[in-house]
Formats: sequence, C-alpha cells, structure tokens
Amino acid sequence: MKPIRLSLLVVAGVLAAFLAGCSTPQSRIQKNPEVFARLTPAQQDLIKKGQIALGFDQEMVQLALGEPDRLITRTDASGTKEIWSYTTYEGSDGVYLYRGWYHRYYAFHDPLYPYYLNVPSRRDRERFRVVFERGRVTEIQQER
Repeated sequence: MKPIRLSLLVVAGVLAAFLAGCSTPQSRIQKNPEVFARLTPAQQDLIKKGQIALGFDQEMVQLALGEPDRLITRTDASGTKEIWSYTTYEGSDGVYLYRGWYHRYYAFHDPLYPYYLNVPSRRDRERFRVVFERGRVTEIQQER
C-alpha cells in the first residue's frame, strides 16, 4: 500500500509543478499587481479573459497574452512597428505539439527538451499577431 501512496504523491507533485509553471492571465496578474491596478475596470476585465484591445501598451498585452513567441520589427515609410507573434507548432495531422516561447528558450538550455522539437513534418501556425506603434497596439490579427 505504501508504494502506491508514494507513487500517487510523486505524480501529484509533478502535476502541481507542471501546473504552477503554466502561464495564465491570472498568474501574470499576480506577478504584476501594480500594472494591473493602474488599469480601468474594462481593461482589467479584458485582461482577465486573455483578450486585448487597440491602444493597450506592451505591459497590458503581456498580462493578457504572455510573452510573444516571435518579435519582428518592420520599418517602412510610415515608421517603425514592433510585431508580436503568438505561434503554435503542430504535427502533420494537425495535432497541437507546443507553443513557441517556452520552447524557444528551453530548446537551447534543457537537455531533457521534448522529443517533438525536431519533428520533420512539424509546421508552425501563427494564431495571433499584435502590431505596436510607439508602444501602443494599433493592429490585432487573430486566426479564426
């Protein structure tokens, strides 16, 4: 009986550690309460739902969506824009493998990195794109 209890405790501990590492709007709000407190009730409501709006600054977008998977700078005649891309990676059958930012970092720092990093048929899919001009959201593109 004791080995089973010990196994259950180990599994519960691993699950708790995994869930604690997941980034959600609520966990990001808890880490940045001063940023969240300065927002209007309408902005706070959007962020709690993981949503953003035109005019949000970069801190607000990070609270709602987390770190972007890719950062792009685009310069044209109208000026410079910073683009945040939120990407997922899928197998050839469309099965979700992982999202980019966490894996972008840990692929180079963790010897136990997931095996599917180098799946030959893996495809990246941009789900969400946020365009900033002068530090404010001016455009939102979202896959439907």
